[in-house]
Amino acid sequence: MVAMDVLYEDDCLLALNKPAGVVVHPTYRNASGTMLDALQWRARDWPAPQRPSLVSRLDKETSGLLLVAKTAPVHAAMQKTMRSEGSEKTYLAIVYGVVSDERGEIDLRLSFDGTDRRRVLASAETGTACATRFERLASVEAPDAGLSLLRCRLMTGRRHQIRVHLAARGWPIVGDASYGEPHWSKIADPSLAVALRAFPRQALHAHRAAFTHPATGQRIAIEAPVPPDFTELLTRCGLHFVR
Repeated sequence: MVAMDVLYEDDCLLALNKPAGVVVHPTYRNASGTMLDALQWRARDWPAPQRPSLVSRLDKETSGLLLVAKTAPVHAAMQKTMRSEGSEKTYLAIVYGVVSDERGEIDLRLSFDGTDRRRVLASAETGTACATRFERLASVEAPDAGLSLLRCRLMTGRRHQIRVHLAARGWPIVGDASYGEPHWSKIADPSLAVALRAFPRQALHAHRAAFTHPATGQRIAIEAPVPPDFTELLTRCGLHFVR
């Protein structure tokens, strides 16, 4: 059973800190041992009509904040709330490349790959309109490739959105086997190149969510601590995360 790292809980909502390597929702390849399985076990004593319903989802190899509604009305309200301009969900990403812009927005359209629906393609002309805002928190030359730490805010929430958008801009996420490129081979520092090559997952962490509580109407912010593997990689890269 997956261990529950609870960040926040009340009668309406539950917020968890998902570790990398854990699948959120059962699939034909991962029929058990998922976050939803653990949630259903935790909810076995919840009073009716409470039952866990995922407000957000994360890729298997992405760590961080996972929001869960306890009732159908709360789920519907949270879906609407998280799509509103007043709410925010931010991620931290370690990417290859020195990002010159302090901040900006990527508005490329996304669509499924016609030959492999597990992959998503970015285009300026075809697909669903999507937007990702980014802020450069730190960057280093790391000859001859460069490395940057970005804070990304989803303005829309589509599958693999941040990973695809950043890769399309020439800033693939470190460790992303699907959309990244092996830029570690361009790093002049041999030990750093080895550390980047060995990082076992995409360096992406769902860090923070802020929104209006569906029951109380109060502003709430929940933050998932940066995990040790991500922190260690930041240190090894010479990138410094300041909130």
